[in-house]
Amino acid sequence: MIIRKSLHVLVPAVAVFVAAQAYANTLNQNVSWTVDRSGTSTKYRIVAYGDSIYAGYNGSVTSAAKYSAPTVDAEYLSALWNADIESVRRAKSGAVASDVYNNKIVGEASYMQATNTRVVTFEMCGNDGLQARSSFKGQTGTCNYSVLDTAVANCKTYVAAAMNYINANAYSGVKLKVISNLYYPGYNADNVQSGCNDPTTGAKVNLRDKFLPSIAKMNYWMCEYARQKGFQCNDSFAQYMGADYDSNGDGQIDSEALKYVPGESEASYVTRITSTLKSTLRDANTHFVSSSSSYDYIQSDDTHPTYQGSTVTAGLFGGSSGTGAPRYTSFSGGKSPIWNQYGHERMGWGLSTFSPPAP
Repeated sequence: MIIRKSLHVLVPAVAVFVAAQAYANTLNQNVSWTVDRSGTSTKYRIVAYGDSIYAGYNGSVTSAAKYSAPTVDAEYLSALWNADIESVRRAKSGAVASDVYNNKIVGEASYMQATNTRVVTFEMCGNDGLQARSSFKGQTGTCNYSVLDTAVANCKTYVAAAMNYINANAYSGVKLKVISNLYYPGYNADNVQSGCNDPTTGAKVNLRDKFLPSIAKMNYWMCEYARQKGFQCNDSFAQYMGADYDSNGDGQIDSEALKYVPGESEASYVTRITSTLKSTLRDANTHFVSSSSSYDYIQSDDTHPTYQGSTVTAGLFGGSSGTGAPRYTSFSGGKSPIWNQYGHERMGWGLSTFSPPAP
């Protein structure tokens, strides 16, 4: 079964009310799925902490995508290491960065302390950005930009804290630590004027033009802190927002040109994203893999990544665990046949590019 859009399920009104209340206060969506490779009983673990992205949120409060990005990566690891790989996703849909840090990374540190853990990954800050965007969109009168600045500051604080904590507490045999940064959901929808007026010019501002620098700053510090603290940075922004061909004739594939460059300054990165290469940014609902072919990376909620495959129980009825054979047992050129056709497949492939050759 192929899922490209969010699922809509009719349930009794009472259940809807309970679900809405639960989600309003964030929703744990924990899943453990083991890629069971034939001919081996050796098992290693990848642990993923995050919010609704790593959770595989699909619009349901009781289920989530089986193949969200960390489990996609588990398939690549299984083939590379010829081993069974347990993908442990400790995720909380709706959680801001402080919540992911305190209640998942710190509160559930035991999952990355298991002696078979080889990869630890996390993502956060998306809900900080979404909440700041919602707040700003509701403003009238004189614009107050502090909500955007606060989101950036909180993101920086908890990304750095998360890396420090993982470095100090993960099992000593972990071979890879990696963060995934933020794509920009609603890029096209935000290309409208604000309801408030700039305090200096008195004019309305373009929402997208105002939000993009904030997202760029968050992403810069995710990758820069990764460089400083021994992590890798999976640049989801570049992979989602840039086409996989050279659309502007500068001699570079767009999704490569947009990537964070290790050691560059924040000012350089932000200028490149918001000005120099801004014309190459595209809404991830239409991700071009060539000049004539595109795929939808975002579900119909205009927020969460699309995915391939079935779902697993995750949410109001608790988490779940399961085991299954890999969809693909080998990867020509390090890529599955659908590596660039769904949002989660693309993010999972991005994670896999940092995999150490041996566990």
